[in-house]
Formats: sequence, C-alpha cells, structure tokens
Amino acid sequence: MSGFPLPPGSVIGILGGGQLGRMSALAAARLGYACHIFAPEPDSPGMQVSAHRTVAAYEDREALARFAASVAVVTFEFENVPAAALEALAGLVPCRPGLAALATCQDRAAEKAFLGRIGVPVAPWRLVETESDLAAAVADLGLPAVLKTTRLGYDGRGQAVLREASDLVPAFERLAPRPLILEAFVPFAAEVSAIAARGADGTIAVFDPAENRHAHHILDLSFAPARVPPAVAEAARGHVAAVAEGLELVGIVALEMFLLADGTLLGNEIAPRPHNSGHWTMDACAASQFEQHVRAVAGLPLAAPERHHDAVMRNLIGPEGLDAWPRLLRMPQVVPHLYGKAEARPGRKMGHANRLLPFGSLAGLSDYEALSGL
Repeated sequence: MSGFPLPPGSVIGILGGGQLGRMSALAAARLGYACHIFAPEPDSPGMQVSAHRTVAAYEDREALARFAASVAVVTFEFENVPAAALEALAGLVPCRPGLAALATCQDRAAEKAFLGRIGVPVAPWRLVETESDLAAAVADLGLPAVLKTTRLGYDGRGQAVLREASDLVPAFERLAPRPLILEAFVPFAAEVSAIAARGADGTIAVFDPAENRHAHHILDLSFAPARVPPAVAEAARGHVAAVAEGLELVGIVALEMFLLADGTLLGNEIAPRPHNSGHWTMDACAASQFEQHVRAVAGLPLAAPERHHDAVMRNLIGPEGLDAWPRLLRMPQVVPHLYGKAEARPGRKMGHANRLLPFGSLAGLSDYEALSGL
C-alpha cells in the first residue's frame, strides 16, 4: 500500500456506486487516480466510469477484505453505508472520512447533539421512543412539528409533518426505525447549504454558500452564491467549517441550514460526502467539490474554492428531466450532466444542468432571468 500523498496511478476505493461516486471517479481520473467501486448494484452509475468494480453486499466480509487489499484508501459516496462495513475496512486500509464522522451523520439525534456541542444553532427537538414520548414532545414544542426517523432518511423520506393532534398516532406507527425525533416547525425564509473540504493536514477550504429550492422534498434548484446578506454567507461558511473541524473529517462535508427572517441560520442536516447542492462547482469553480474530496482523501493539497462564475444548478428529475436533455444541449452557457441511469423513474435524479452567469451578476437578476435556459 502506498503512503500519503498517493502517487498517480494509485487506486481509490469508493463505497457506493451512485451518481456521487460516478462524479468522484471522474474527478479522480483527471488527477491520475483509478477508482474501485464497491456496491451491490451491478449497473450503478459509478461502475460505468471506474477502472475496477466489486458487486457485493456491504455485509460481505470476504468481499470487503478483497476490496481493501486492492485499494490505497477508502471513501464513501453516501452516508447510509452500514457502519459495520466501514468498521471492517478500517482495520485493513485508511478510511476517509472515518467511522466517527459516518456514525454521527447516520443518526439525526447524534447529529443534532453534535451541532449543539460545536455551537451551530438547531431547531428545538426531542427524542421520541414511544407514543407517550411523542405526546409529551408535542405538548412541549407545539404544532405544527416534524416527526423524523433518526436513520435512513433522505430526499424527504422518513418524515411526516404533524399539523393537528390526529396526525400523531398514524405518523408514529408509519415511521421506522425508532427512536424518532420531533423537531419544532421552522418558518424559514430560505434554505441555504455550505460545503467545506478538510485536508489530512487540517486545512479547510469552503465553497460559497448556495441558496436551495426543493420540489416534492427533492432538491430542484441551487443558486450560487446564495442571495443573502454578507453576514449570513459568512456565518454559513463558519458553521460548515466548524462541522468539518469538529468531526475531524478528511474529505468533503455539506451542512444544510434554514435561514430565518431575522438572519439566524439553523443547522439542519450534515452530509459527510459530496452534496447535490454543490454540483454547480463542477463548472463554476476551477476545482469542483468532487476534486476537493479526492484531493483530501488522497492527501493532496486542497485547491482554491473560489468561483469564476455565478451559477444556477437544476436537477433533471424523472422522465421530464430526461426529456429536457436535447434542449439543454443547445443552450449557450448551460452545461448538462447525465448520470448514465437506464430507467427514468418519477422522482429519480437522472442528471443536472448548470447555467453559468457572469461573476457577480446573479444578485441583480430575477428568478425568471436567472433560470432562462434551464
């Protein structure tokens, strides 16, 4: 096994073969590395562009051992990889980010507690294990409120909005695994995310925060930079840098936040891997979030995170998103990306498109002007 920094030609192992693994593998190839994707799905987007692949269950210890022997470092492209898989690998090969970061971000209760410890404000919340816990939490926090699973929730899955007392029992019975958490409903003015890279030497580089819009609980649009006051943008950068430092993470981390009307930012969720709201960096920065992640896990110096353009990113979701592909190819200053998925199911992320705008121009544009061509 090579030491760090990894020399060109080294193999980086990636747990998970989705589009984030695909784009990470493409970024690694540009830096002279090969990737080995480990995933249970044989037709995964990441495997289409990686040099090596292992199709096996994450619980397959023998396959994990063979995988570890073939790579110089292991990372992951989604945080629902079983912790036991990373634990098995950690004794065999360096894993970046490590088990501690993964475990914190896999559990919403642990995540909220961590954010509180490092000084990132969060919405009031309570742990819920029983129906009586839920009733007490609602009495404390009031309605409306949001009931969430502590594990395995993303893109709106694993949660329910409680608006009246009759919603409590059906939501509790539907949501699993338990325990759950109840969060006070936040009347936010905007959703903002920030992404930071932390190198093995502790260096931190933060991309400009993005302003996000969701449709049907799935990210639809990201505007970069976020159209927020400078003090809010600086606070967002500070919060995500604190997360990267507090997790002692090596790699990329994203922090989703709610912006309140008074300018306060509340931390919502942490993702210790490249994030959908950072896809604009692929075309608006000299080094994307994926390159930063590869640089960090390979032990290379981080790149400068500054933009050379403003950008708007739109997700291409389901059949409708795929249908837009021919039109997007003809649009000036629009860079489309497809993920190689064969079936365009409703709600499935098929790709994204970045519209590039002159640096500093986004703040002066209406939504209609900013989205022209997307």
